[in-house]
Amino acid sequence: MQTNLLTILRQAGIITLAQEESLTQQTMASGLSVSEALITSDLFQADEITEQLSLIFGLSRTTLHQYEYAALCQQLGLRELITRHNALPLRQSNNTLMLAVSDPTNFQAEDDFRFATGLQVELVLADFRELTSAIRRLYGRAIIEDKSGLKEINQEELAHLVDISQEEVEHIEDLSQDNSPVSRYIHQILLDAVRKSASDIHFEPYENLYRVRLRCDGILVESQQPPSHLSRRLSARIKILSRLDISERRLPQDGRIKLKLNQETAIDIRVSTLPTLFGEKLVLRLLHSNASDLNIDKLGYNEHQKQLYLNALQRPQGMILMTGPTGSGKTVSLYTGLNILNKPEINIATAEDPVEINLPGINQVQVQPQIGFGFSEALRAFLRQDPDIIMLGEIRDLDTAENAIKASQTGHLVLSTLHTNSTAETIIRLSNMGIERFNLAGSLSLIIAQRLARKLCSHCKIPQPLDAQLQHIGIVATDLIYQANPDGCNECTLGYSGRTGIYEMMHFDESLSEALMTGASIHEIEKLAIANGMQTLQMSGIEKLRQGVTSLSELKRVLHF
Repeated sequence: MQTNLLTILRQAGIITLAQEESLTQQTMASGLSVSEALITSDLFQADEITEQLSLIFGLSRTTLHQYEYAALCQQLGLRELITRHNALPLRQSNNTLMLAVSDPTNFQAEDDFRFATGLQVELVLADFRELTSAIRRLYGRAIIEDKSGLKEINQEELAHLVDISQEEVEHIEDLSQDNSPVSRYIHQILLDAVRKSASDIHFEPYENLYRVRLRCDGILVESQQPPSHLSRRLSARIKILSRLDISERRLPQDGRIKLKLNQETAIDIRVSTLPTLFGEKLVLRLLHSNASDLNIDKLGYNEHQKQLYLNALQRPQGMILMTGPTGSGKTVSLYTGLNILNKPEINIATAEDPVEINLPGINQVQVQPQIGFGFSEALRAFLRQDPDIIMLGEIRDLDTAENAIKASQTGHLVLSTLHTNSTAETIIRLSNMGIERFNLAGSLSLIIAQRLARKLCSHCKIPQPLDAQLQHIGIVATDLIYQANPDGCNECTLGYSGRTGIYEMMHFDESLSEALMTGASIHEIEKLAIANGMQTLQMSGIEKLRQGVTSLSELKRVLHF
């Protein structure tokens, strides 16, 4: 197919024989499609290629944003065909399916879609990059090797499933068959969540509605609305996968699922059930345990903040604390530090609840408070194991705090987290727990308060006019500030794509430690830290705003200013 298209382009005088041969070799060596090869070769702009193909094959050109293709693709359930052929169904009318392609010589795509749908196929041409972006937006950016062989289930097939009766609970094992529609549907949702880098999946039953939502970049986005009568059947299947008691629907339960993506990669999923008025709500937390993603340059530190963190990690003893609300990225920051420190000559032990990322070379322990093995007990055990570095998932009580302080003062580097809103509030929290100030001054190396803010999509962000709000936070006319495009584009979700960290770092140098020991107020300590160069969370957020990384509305949502 690829050679045919290049030959046609050469015969039409659009490319030369030498260019045809070069592009043919490139596609054979790299596995790229002809469209990709033409674009990467810089011979043409993407719209020029589409225009030339339109003239040669007599096909009309189209842009995708004018069609409601997402709903149609969900209804058809043809993910495998769409991604394999890079072809997108745009509209179904009577007995005809409009199919957008970028390579009109891919006749197999037309045949496959005709066979799968039973409809006549009308081909239209779309820009290759726009088409690829739209498919990526539907099915995610991650490339996942799915060898399960499960056929995707569409909405029509799902609607014909019936709910399980009370009597069927005894024979619920039938749902564990991998080829059942319910199994395929749940598998489809899990893979979709992984592709879209979702952190959580919510299965929510209501009186006349059942919906599935994904938390992407910290925001919940509705993904599916399966028939409400399937509530119990879906929850029963997930409970079987996570080895929970399927007959118990009155009490919350917690379990785990391991989703195998390929031979090397698997994702751990934490499952939580909650009885609600109209059935069990399930929340699945996806634990992306990929150590290769722990790159300090991806966390959003500016150069000064990055150096402060690295310097604190190189100290032989002391305490580094990460603070912020749940979901602010504390765990990833800690793991990134541990990944930097992970060397054969260093003994690292961690106590976590749960263990979220598996790091070979580090002794990771799952605490179990229900049997009397909490963070404090784990820390005592660590100190008998000749550690160099200790990480505690969280400091929750005085006993854990005191033992962590002692460890940091006796030749160990201790990393941990606290749920406080700022670096100054961390000192207040530890003092209120009963930790003396002289102990804090002698142990604290660095406190990092952090938040996660969504990043503006670089493809569709739009300039924001200067107004009183921007002037109030110090933005001047020479600053070019951006805001999210509310319509978004094929590369983003509502104008945002990905997240970045916003940080406040209180580095305890000699002057700050002395002020802490001599009884300075928290306000005075904070002023001294700012005078020494500390950026507050608001200052760090405004810096990201000036850089065009995020928007004012996102900073308001995250930082509440």
